[in-house]
Parts: sequence; structure tokens; C-alpha cells
Amino acid sequence: MNPLIKDLLMKFVEEDAPWGDITTHLIVDPKTEARASLIAKTDGVFAGSEEVETLSSLFNLSSKLNLKDGERFKAQSVLGEITGKAKDILLIERTLLNLLSHMCGVATATKNIVDLLRANGLYTRIAATRKTHPGLRLFEKKAVLAGGGDPHRMDLSSMILIKDNHIALCGGVGEAVKKVRSGSSFSMKIEVEVKSLDEALEAIEAGADIVMFDNLSSDDVKQVVDVLKRRGLREKVLLEASGGINYSNVLNYAMAGVDIISMGSLTSTPQYIDISLELEPI
Repeated sequence: MNPLIKDLLMKFVEEDAPWGDITTHLIVDPKTEARASLIAKTDGVFAGSEEVETLSSLFNLSSKLNLKDGERFKAQSVLGEITGKAKDILLIERTLLNLLSHMCGVATATKNIVDLLRANGLYTRIAATRKTHPGLRLFEKKAVLAGGGDPHRMDLSSMILIKDNHIALCGGVGEAVKKVRSGSSFSMKIEVEVKSLDEALEAIEAGADIVMFDNLSSDDVKQVVDVLKRRGLREKVLLEASGGINYSNVLNYAMAGVDIISMGSLTSTPQYIDISLELEPI
């Protein structure tokens, strides 16, 4: 059992029932055993198996899932079952459904983008960003992985990403790269956010490992990529596009020739996958 996941899940339950479940305490016999079916109300991609199993075990419940993370399901599918004391199932019900529905939503959004690219013969990596909800980053990043995407950096400590505000504070792209290059470990990749061809060239010359095109149109990205190819610089760095990219325009960015497309919408605004819990006494 992952201790970090365990601690986070317990905090979620404590938030929902700081002094217990009053209604269930007054109505349900504490000895009553029950079976809960997790039923999808819409199509989606499954994510959250470890969370279901961990949350169940924390309250002495047994869980059996019918899908693995990353598998698609249809509306009305039974995703799995939880059995044990009815009072404990009711205690974790909303926490479980909220997290599972959100994780499946993130996985579904990611999988739909990845499948769209693959269907068009494109293998650009789809990545998340740090546009996550407080307390949910670990689960959202896991859901992106389940959908076939890349989590990108987990936090500010994971890698060096020089953004526009860093550049504004230190006097330029090249100077920012040189500073982090001289002070960071050889094991740490350096990524730079750029807004033009000149900035991209400056970043590459200074030794950046990854160049991110921030809020450039797909046409502008393609023009920069073409120039880098002509100058023999394309293979020296990984290229990433980010900013305003969604399902309707992601193909254009992939065809522009970047290696990575990062999308904040995967975790910030995925469509909620409606899942219900239907309980019956045993």
C-alpha cells in the first residue's frame, strides 16, 4: 500500500466525515453486510484501481475490479464491486466516487487525444502540466498515465523549466540558461519557454535540453521547426508546444513537428465521468 496515497485518501474521508456519518449511524445496523456495485453512467476510460483498492482496505472492505487502468468502458458497465460493512461503504462512498469519476475523466480526455494522433499516424507525446487541483496532483498525473499520456514534471523540484517571468527577471533567455546550467546537476534537464525563433535559437545555443513554444500558433511553430531543421539544430533538442491546445487543434500542432504537446486542460477541465454506487444488503 502506497503510504502517500493512503494518507491522502484518509484526509479526504476525514474532510467528508470529521465526526462520523451521522445519518448512517442513526439508520443502519452496524452489523449489516452489503455489496456495492460501481456502475458507469457514461462511456469512458478507467483509472483509479489502486485508489479503489487502497480506500477499501483502509476500512476493512473487499474490492474486485472488472477493468484495469487504461481500459475503455461503456455506459452501464459494472466497473467493480465492494463488499463489507454497509456503514463503512457509505462512509467512503462520496470520496470514492468523486475521485474515481475525476480520474476516469482525466484518463478519458488523455486517451481520446492520444488515440486521435495515433489514428493519423502521429506519435507526438501528450503531456500534462502543473495545472492541477490542490491535493489531487498525484491522482491526476496517474490518470494521465492511465490514458497513455506523460505526466511531465510533478512539481517545481522535478526539473528546471525557465518561464517568461524567470527570463524577465534575469535579463534574457541565454543568461537564464547559463545560470541554471552552471548551478544544476548534470542529471537535471533544462527546459526553456520561448515565444519566437530568436529566443529558441538563443536557448539552444546556451545549452537547453528542451525548448517549449508557448502560445504560438501551429503555423508559427512549424515555421520555427523548419528553420531549425535547415540550420541543423532540430535534433539537438526536444521541442514542446503548449498553450491553448485542445482536441480541435492538437493535430495541427502534432503535424508541425514537435516531440511533445502539453495540455493543461487534461487535468484542469476534463469532463466528469458519472459513476454511481448501488448498494444491496447481503
